[in-house]
Amino acid sequence: MAAQSRLIKKYPNRRLYDTRTSTYITLADIKQLVLAHENFQVVDAKSGDDLTRAILLQVILEEEAGGAPMFSAELLSQMIRFYGNAMQGMMGGYIENNIKSFTEVQAKLKEQAKTLYGEDTSDSQDLWAQFLKFQGPAMQHMMGTYVEQSQKMFQQMQDTMQEQTRKIFPGIYVKPEEKAEKK
Repeated sequence: MAAQSRLIKKYPNRRLYDTRTSTYITLADIKQLVLAHENFQVVDAKSGDDLTRAILLQVILEEEAGGAPMFSAELLSQMIRFYGNAMQGMMGGYIENNIKSFTEVQAKLKEQAKTLYGEDTSDSQDLWAQFLKFQGPAMQHMMGTYVEQSQKMFQQMQDTMQEQTRKIFPGIYVKPEEKAEKK
């Protein structure tokens, strides 16, 4: 995080202490910092270890448990399967780039709405709600197709890497299905 980021200390009693405001805060407060695009870092008060990712994951867990989850069980299962896989290092960047692209499209749509409807966000919010109500299924289908194509491309890339590994190390590399057949 940036040198001027807000410092949050996590104490052994699980409490989070905001050094800028000299107050204890909650995960809901951390969520508000994220929504406000505030730079912050969470560190263990004793060891100084960076706990920012762990705390952000806790915020996501609370959001997921709070009603309308964003991640399906299948998606979470797929993500878990990438841990320990040769593609693990690439997966984070891949997801991050897709979210950045999605955010850029969303910002462009908001800017177009501002051009059409002016600064009055109450009217544009109602229009967005109506638009998403009718266009939501089409957008979900479009995003589903995009994700499916991305998944196929990613699988092809993984297959290509495995094939290249077999060529470079013919006596060492054994396909996972061949390992299963030998057992």
